[in-house]
Amino acid sequence: MNTARHASERLMSWASLTPGRAHCGAELGLGTATQEIVHFHGEHEADVHLTRAMIAKLRPALLGSTAVRLRAGSGWVTVRLDIGSDIDLLATLVSAALQANGVPDVAPDGCTRTRPVSGIR
Repeated sequence: MNTARHASERLMSWASLTPGRAHCGAELGLGTATQEIVHFHGEHEADVHLTRAMIAKLRPALLGSTAVRLRAGSGWVTVRLDIGSDIDLLATLVSAALQANGVPDVAPDGCTRTRPVSGIR
């Protein structure tokens, strides 16, 4: 079962999100008029731009979830989508991201899989 597809279909029904190609090259991203909020890598993962401030606020809960991976210093989190409750978690985090993205990150960063720019590593 392609849980990322199920999750993206659910989120595409939200009026506040519009589909588009993700900045990191992922085929499907969803965002607002000004900010990318979530995009999907493969059949079982999504990256959500929570912002550093929202991650700091939610850190205890995020660390308690086996479905969430944090990257030090990043405003993005990765959600592993294995079962239906992971899709529910993703929807909750996307909702938090929509609230958080009203206040931009001090230093925005790329997703958890940002590609190196022509030879720079």
